[in-house]
Formats: sequence, structure tokens, C-alpha cells
Amino acid sequence: MSSSRNCYDNVLMESFFPTLKTELVYFEKYQTRQEARGSVFEYIEVIYNRVRRHSALNYRSPAEFARKAHVP
Repeated sequence: MSSSRNCYDNVLMESFFPTLKTELVYFEKYQTRQEARGSVFEYIEVIYNRVRRHSALNYRSPAEFARKAHVP
């Protein structure tokens, strides 16, 4: 086990992967690895990073949070 804020601390990924699986992967049947990579990339870049609401941001999407904080 590593200490907090250590590069070996995987808590963020351990939280993200179950979300990815339950919101996307379990509903898809991929024929190729490239198809899976494209689907996961689209989910992360379009849904997770721009649309999905995050509890850490007061249940706002990252895009909405950035607009209100005037972050480019």
C-alpha cells in the first residue's frame, strides 16, 4: 500500500473503472479491439469528461463547472 498522493495510489482508477464498466462496457459487444478502444475513447472524451455529472463538482458536468469558473 502506498501513502496518499503517491504515484502508486490507484484510488482514482479504482473508482473510474467500475463506472466505465457499468455505464458502457457491459452493454456493448465488441467485435474488435479497435472497436472497443474507439468506444471507450468516445465515452471518456464525450460523456465522462463533458456531460456526466460528478459529485465532486456539486453534481455539475465538468464543462458546466469550467464555464462557471471561467476556465478556458
